[in-house]
Amino acid sequence: MPAWLWFLVAVVAIGAGVALLIVDKSQRTSNNRERRRWASLRGWQFAEVDRVLPTRWEHGVLAQFGGVTATDVVAGSTFTADGRRQVYVLDLDASGKSAAVLVGIRCRRTAPATVELWLPDVPVPQDSQLDLLGPVGSRYAFVSEVAAARPLVSPDLVDAVEEIGEDITVVWLENDWVLAALHPADADPARLERLLRDLGDLADLIDPFDSDPNEPRDGAGAPDEIETDVEAEHSSERLS
Repeated sequence: MPAWLWFLVAVVAIGAGVALLIVDKSQRTSNNRERRRWASLRGWQFAEVDRVLPTRWEHGVLAQFGGVTATDVVAGSTFTADGRRQVYVLDLDASGKSAAVLVGIRCRRTAPATVELWLPDVPVPQDSQLDLLGPVGSRYAFVSEVAAARPLVSPDLVDAVEEIGEDITVVWLENDWVLAALHPADADPARLERLLRDLGDLADLIDPFDSDPNEPRDGAGAPDEIETDVEAEHSSERLS
């Protein structure tokens, strides 16, 4: 092949790469504005970048990536049927690209076991150190402690997770959080609102407000200290 043709191929490849970068940057700028506007309408805090927040969790979609950064972070609280709960919504940025959107709602008590519920066609992290519990509805469950997880994975919990939708790659319980992940292209404000409602229902199911959060469930230890609303606001402010 002549040298000039190699040169032409290289130029075309560089041009295509630059075009993709421009499109990606334009898309991320648009998503940033949309997320910021949504947070403002909700009266929630917004931060463009937070490198510490993703270290709060290690399971679910977090186990698929290393050294992620949280971008377009929304922090606040929402009302579920049982009461008010702390909320985070954020993009997980891996190697300069948004790999997933994480949504989390905080409970008042720690779950007795970590439980991951994956769609069957999604590759599951191999080094998560969780055991396969088996099929749970249309998903597969992986847990940290089988004996502690079995009572938690009730028919009501299965029904609640089924309602969340097949565009959600993984739903998981970790410490005192109920979390879910979806593809960034699907995470418009309307979808995030529906997901927050569904996760709120799940949080109410496993952490009902009519029970004492200081009384551990079977197999659970004493709950972690939960942030007050004032502490949550200060935590949100530290994001920026």
